[in-house]
Amino acid sequence: MTLPNRFDWEKLQQFCFQVFKNAGVSKENAETVAESLIQADLRGVDSHGVVRTAIYIERIEKNMMNPFAVPTVESEDFATVLVNGNNNIGAVVGKKAVEIALEKAKERGAAIVGVKGSNHFGTGAYYALKAIEKDMILLVMSNASQTMPPTGGKRPFIGTNPLAIGVPAGNEPPFLLDMATSVVARGKIIVASQKGEEIPLGWAVDKDGIPTTNAEAALDGAVLPVGGPKGYAISMFIDILAGVLTGAGFGKYVNNMYENWEKPQNVGHIFIAIDINRFIPIELFKERMDRYISEIKAEPKADGVEEILIPGELELRKTLERQQNGIELPDKVVKELYEIGKRYAVDLSKAAFIEKNVLEHKEVIN
Repeated sequence: MTLPNRFDWEKLQQFCFQVFKNAGVSKENAETVAESLIQADLRGVDSHGVVRTAIYIERIEKNMMNPFAVPTVESEDFATVLVNGNNNIGAVVGKKAVEIALEKAKERGAAIVGVKGSNHFGTGAYYALKAIEKDMILLVMSNASQTMPPTGGKRPFIGTNPLAIGVPAGNEPPFLLDMATSVVARGKIIVASQKGEEIPLGWAVDKDGIPTTNAEAALDGAVLPVGGPKGYAISMFIDILAGVLTGAGFGKYVNNMYENWEKPQNVGHIFIAIDINRFIPIELFKERMDRYISEIKAEPKADGVEEILIPGELELRKTLERQQNGIELPDKVVKELYEIGKRYAVDLSKAAFIEKNVLEHKEVIN
């Protein structure tokens, strides 16, 4: 059977939703996980998209994540909340936490929500966009399992702990930073490995600490921090906030979801929400943001540069392009999804992308 490689984003999201629902995840939570995965693929962050479906399903099947758990508030004060994810799926826990953060920030002006007992929660942009939709500013941080050495070390000790920041604008695109504290997200090396491709020199080292372009060797070794000691320091600080402060795992105590089949991950997150209206009216803020962004984009360009972009703008364009033209997946990922679909009685082929002109041609024939 020949499987398609390009998929309609809405149908692929429905496929993922149905798989997770059939795997025992509640309707609401299955919708959240599917939305999180597809949004990553739409934005071009393939390392956090449907490629993660297989490992999420496997951890559910092996009781390493509890899709029936309800995230609970363990403590709460004037502007702070501590949430225990109780080992539910990371996107489910993260969505609950960001909802609490935005609601509390609206009441108090600002809010900090810490999370423990969570799992891999997808992209930080998924949560930052929810704040942008509500005209609020959000900072998102999470720790992760050991994949990056401290500066001067050769073996992994800290994660590629990500930072995301969302800021709304008016007519201009919003400011949306979503970055790992490594040179590149480890998921991109996983994707390169699946495609049988080499990685650029400077992304990672092998298990002996030697720079490598071999994706497999890099996965056995460690990714490198962005900006050397600066990236290492930022990653460590995120681990302190998301792990040490919240009571979640930190350093070697954040368990690897691909390798540790005995204990939950116990990932920690931090969400910091700011109500813009507590500083200046939101419409004035948006006007000032538009002016700021337009003036940056009007700056003189270096030789060979056609356009100055702001963080998140490329991903916004990619989203529009993939919504129009479909999401293309590597053969290995397609085969994984097809096999998962067979196990849970969901037909992946029904999510195949059909060119608009083909549909129009069929309508003319009919």
